[in-house]
Amino acid sequence: MLKLYGGARSRASIIKWYLDEIAVPYEFVMLDMQAGAHLEPDFLAINPIGKVPAIVDGDFKLWESGAILLYLAQKYGKMPASLEQQAEILQWVMFANATLGPGIFVEATRDRETPRLLKPLDRIFEKQPFLMGSEFGVADAAVGSILAYIPMMLKLDLSPYPAVLDYIKRITERPAFKSAIG
Repeated sequence: MLKLYGGARSRASIIKWYLDEIAVPYEFVMLDMQAGAHLEPDFLAINPIGKVPAIVDGDFKLWESGAILLYLAQKYGKMPASLEQQAEILQWVMFANATLGPGIFVEATRDRETPRLLKPLDRIFEKQPFLMGSEFGVADAAVGSILAYIPMMLKLDLSPYPAVLDYIKRITERPAFKSAIG
């Protein structure tokens, strides 16, 4: 069985959310990060960087939330057949981790980056309910988790982005989101 390693209040919750969305059974291994369990040799053999999330799937080990999301989508048949659509999904997952998260959650860039990042997302969500169209997918787990964290962690006024607010409401009401993150 797939094992997901995480800590309290870690990005492992994003992986839990996606696994629950696609109904893949897994064992969650909670590491006591305060006690340094992520720095023990057993875990460093899974992720030499010593960070969570990480998964072990048979003999295969993988870390970094974006890579794990993409692996799971590919393995469990949730990636489209078209190379172009796969590339779009890769783009959104990388955007979430490399651009959106740092742009919103790094205080030094927040004021400048928030409108630059959320205005285009607002236009997308005015036209369609999810990033890739009418169905929830792995891109939504990546981008949606970052967006959902904004009202949980920051006092940021999102009222200029009503479609983003609707999107956040839509994804946070999903049962899998509620059980994994909410």
